[in-house]
Amino acid sequence: MPVATSAAPARGPIIISRHGRPALNRDLGPKLAWNDYVDWWAKYEASPLEDGQAPPDRLIQIVKDAEVVFASSRLRAQQTAALALPHKPAGHDPVFNEAPLPPPKLKRFKALPKTWNVLARTAWLAGHHLGEETSAQARLRARIAALRLHEASAQGKVYLAAHGWFNRMLRPELRRLGWVCVEDGGDRYWSYRVYEYRGG
Repeated sequence: MPVATSAAPARGPIIISRHGRPALNRDLGPKLAWNDYVDWWAKYEASPLEDGQAPPDRLIQIVKDAEVVFASSRLRAQQTAALALPHKPAGHDPVFNEAPLPPPKLKRFKALPKTWNVLARTAWLAGHHLGEETSAQARLRARIAALRLHEASAQGKVYLAAHGWFNRMLRPELRRLGWVCVEDGGDRYWSYRVYEYRGG
């Protein structure tokens, strides 16, 4: 009589990339007050990719046979998915959107957007949210997003084009579900990570 064995079901892999370089440059001036940065971030969230970009060849090769493609609801992520995998439309889902960047109300202080990005993320992690999604709410959303990727992986290879910080938030949630990063492409624009399912 054969001995029953337990094995993780065939899934994935899952490839998660950061979007390409945005048209709105966080390194450029002028320096902004906190409330001006709120407006800048809103424009950034709606902005497209900078023209003339191409995905890295490795990313194109690794996602070319993806069965399921997702992007966040932000244009820069949608364009990234379309450039990396032009023959397969992505499903656009706000569950994969970037975590918000509400700036602290620092009076008489001005800085470049890239500096505000750091200050806002630090304040947000400490509980500051200006009425937007809190860090605790975003962690819950990351758990839901990771489960969505996990469930989709039953169909085969999954590709997600999303955002730097939220992609980072997905990592521990994927690990809880039994996924292991087997290729780490870093955190730059167009970077990606490959996850394989090892069971959980």
